[in-house]
Amino acid sequence: MKRIKAILFDMDGVLIDAKEWHYEALNRALGLFGMHISRYDHLVTYDGLPTKKKLDMLTLERGLPRELHEFINKMKQLYTIEYVQSQCKPLFFHEFALSRLSSEGYRLGVCSNSIRMTVEMMIGNAKLTRFFDVMLSNQDVTNSKPHPEIYQKAIARLEISPSECLILEDNINGIKAAEASGAHVMRIDAVENVNYQSIKAEIRKIEERSRD
Repeated sequence: MKRIKAILFDMDGVLIDAKEWHYEALNRALGLFGMHISRYDHLVTYDGLPTKKKLDMLTLERGLPRELHEFINKMKQLYTIEYVQSQCKPLFFHEFALSRLSSEGYRLGVCSNSIRMTVEMMIGNAKLTRFFDVMLSNQDVTNSKPHPEIYQKAIARLEISPSECLILEDNINGIKAAEASGAHVMRIDAVENVNYQSIKAEIRKIEERSRD
């Protein structure tokens, strides 16, 4: 029987309910130049992509001047920090889940399309840093999600095979990356679904299937 040895978590929408913060922060920055992303487009097209990729797409699709990218990106990060500092708080069911899983011997990691500073700040504010064996951002890879590089790199660092890893993801780009890595994937609809009971139930299903 193949046993799950490690669990990797996306951050936004999985461990941190930050989708709205990223949406509002980017729109505040774009609004300085009279541009706006609708909520529909955010969910259907841009969800889970790095800010730089979103800006590239806006240049191709809507003519956003490329020379504004750096300034808009910096302002978006500043606005995101405001939301994180005021709204990012620990959630007991996440602390409990990661504490139990870690004590049971699972290796844990975070793999996010956000920049390193944002990952460290959000995970730190949520009081989860101590549980993770690896934390990767989009600055740690050449290709961001939906490319599987970030998950491949985390799996290699943990010295396990993809079949021994469970990945928790919530959006289409992250799910594509997770599936392409060869690991098992648990789809998340809300941060509340990321709890000890649901994760252990998923692991049991995977391990029972491997017996057949």
